[in-house]
Amino acid sequence: MAQRVTVALEDDLDGGPADETLRFAFAGADYEIDLSKKNAAAFRKQLAPFVEHARRAGRAQLRRPSRTAASRQRSGDIRAWAKDHGIAVSERGRIPASVVERFEAGGRR
Repeated sequence: MAQRVTVALEDDLDGGPADETLRFAFAGADYEIDLSKKNAAAFRKQLAPFVEHARRAGRAQLRRPSRTAASRQRSGDIRAWAKDHGIAVSERGRIPASVVERFEAGGRR
């Protein structure tokens, strides 16, 4: 048995039939609104002067927190301690948690 599903958009301003869904963002929030051709044209016309003078924004980039001098020093201390105790640790990259735990258990922080 076949089914036909029909989606009818309703203009969010005047309740009549809508022709399109407009997406926009303002003050950090994203919005959608269903509008008829007439209301969509009015929406675009009202925004046009602002869009004309605006600049396009790219996606915000997430910044990775940089390592502090103290954290680099601590890593160096742990690597030196591990070497003195015959524990193999790479010169770069993450230090295994088990090595850090043994370092801290020895009374070092």
